Amino acid sequence: MNKFDIARELLTEFKGDSYSYGAGLVTRALEQSGKKLSPHIAIQTAASSAAHLTKYSNITDTATGQKKLIVDEAVVPSHPVFDYEITCTAPQDLTADGALDGIAHSLEVLYGAVGKPFYEKMLKIAGVSISLVVKYLPAVIKNPGNREAREALCLATDLGGYSIMVGGTNGGHLTSFSLVDILSHGRACAMMNPYYTVFFAPAIEGPLRLVGEIYREAGFIKEDISILSGRELGVAVAEAMFDLARSIGFPTMLSEVEGFSREHIERALKAAKNPQLEMKLKNMPIPLTTAMIDEYMGPILEAAVDGNLSRIKNV
Repeated sequence: MNKFDIARELLTEFKGDSYSYGAGLVTRALEQSGKKLSPHIAIQTAASSAAHLTKYSNITDTATGQKKLIVDEAVVPSHPVFDYEITCTAPQDLTADGALDGIAHSLEVLYGAVGKPFYEKMLKIAGVSISLVVKYLPAVIKNPGNREAREALCLATDLGGYSIMVGGTNGGHLTSFSLVDILSHGRACAMMNPYYTVFFAPAIEGPLRLVGEIYREAGFIKEDISILSGRELGVAVAEAMFDLARSIGFPTMLSEVEGFSREHIERALKAAKNPQLEMKLKNMPIPLTTAMIDEYMGPILEAAVDGNLSRIKNV
């Protein structure tokens, strides 16, 4: 079976099964009130968030520039709809942002799945999802009318939605919530995940070998990664992510982003200590407590400013 067929088969299996722990505040309020939400139709219009399939929603406080999550099984759409054809005329920026959001969903859940019951499932889902984006996103950027590539991105991002119903995202998403005033969500996640990859590397060697092989097959890794391990393997994969980003005209450092300031670093560190976002810390393959934020997340964010991976401290 090719990856298109495997992706379709996986999505046929998907029935909203969830292994993760959501905040559940909507469900709690419904139970206390004795009421139910009306069933609703969710119509997806971009290959990106897979919001039509998931329990995730968000609210952005435009005054503070901070995004917060609603995570609850009660908000999963009862009737999801997504006609892949409508993505064929999507602008280039939207296409790229959405596709890399799909990678972030599958990648972050895969990283956090090590040692958990759904690890084998995530190896399969993420392997297909990430490879479809890495192979076909550059093709869409070169030829926006490439229908095969458009379908690949739709399948990949829907599998990203499957991923975040199986497990939860972590570092890249957490930091992206503090960059909403200068970056789209998918772009922010794409920028941050290489840096978190280096930080997580000693704990995620299995996922890194899978992801590294995907980028090697696509031509973004030239060296023999089979001889690498730990941080060195993480750096090789991170550099491959940078190369993919550059190939589609994406920035790889926060200093390249218009409007970036030190305030964004301070905001991100403060947000990471907010109990409402604690689930992102717990989902990390190397879980952080609020007491560890400044010591370990601080250097990750500093590395993201100028692209210097040596700034990142491993636990």
